[in-house]
Amino acid sequence: PRTLLHMTLYLVPTPIGNLEDITLRAIRVLKEVDLILAEDTRTSRKLLDHYGIGTPLWAHHAHNEHTAISSILREMQGGKNIALISDAGTPGISDPGFLLVRECVRNGIKVECLPGASALVPALVVSGLPCDRFHFEGFLPHKKGRQTRVQYLSVLPNTFALYESPHRLVKCLEQLIPFCGVERSACVVRELSKLHEEAHRGTLESLAAFFKQHPEKVKGEIVIVVAGSTET
Repeated sequence: PRTLLHMTLYLVPTPIGNLEDITLRAIRVLKEVDLILAEDTRTSRKLLDHYGIGTPLWAHHAHNEHTAISSILREMQGGKNIALISDAGTPGISDPGFLLVRECVRNGIKVECLPGASALVPALVVSGLPCDRFHFEGFLPHKKGRQTRVQYLSVLPNTFALYESPHRLVKCLEQLIPFCGVERSACVVRELSKLHEEAHRGTLESLAAFFKQHPEKVKGEIVIVVAGSTET
């Protein structure tokens, strides 16, 4: 029997690698909603097929989220329950989601976010750096404003975490060095929850040198965790 409320948006985290990293509640919600909004329907279909979930899929990504919101709201105002998922992790965290949540809140539509997978927390914990307080930066700007953000991060007293793409990893580490110093402790975590998961710890200088010498290691989703500044 259906156990969901009417006219609710469910934000459902999906595995960041290992397909077992999904909750029983998430599977139930994805089966019971009327519609699933997916960042990439091809990627999401593999996960849904794995768990025997036949709920209809709509594409909802950075290129169409502005134009699609009005039709989604109409569906929900008609009484439908909708789930939002991203390719991996929690929707809204460096993935589409914020705009739809904001409009649902503005229109009095209930929003629920299920707990679940995210690359940020495992990377922080496994880094060995203090994580009682931290700053999450997400992806740095590619060009305009990038240096300004790095300068801001370099003086923070708490650990900070970045998401980075493989082809920008070495460049990012090298850009951090002039502001943070060659001896600043850091950890590069990649392929979380997957077969080749690795955490490389060291100074920014040693990590930049390592990944420059071992380009075969620069693969998959990457989180860079950097120790906070000790300067007062």
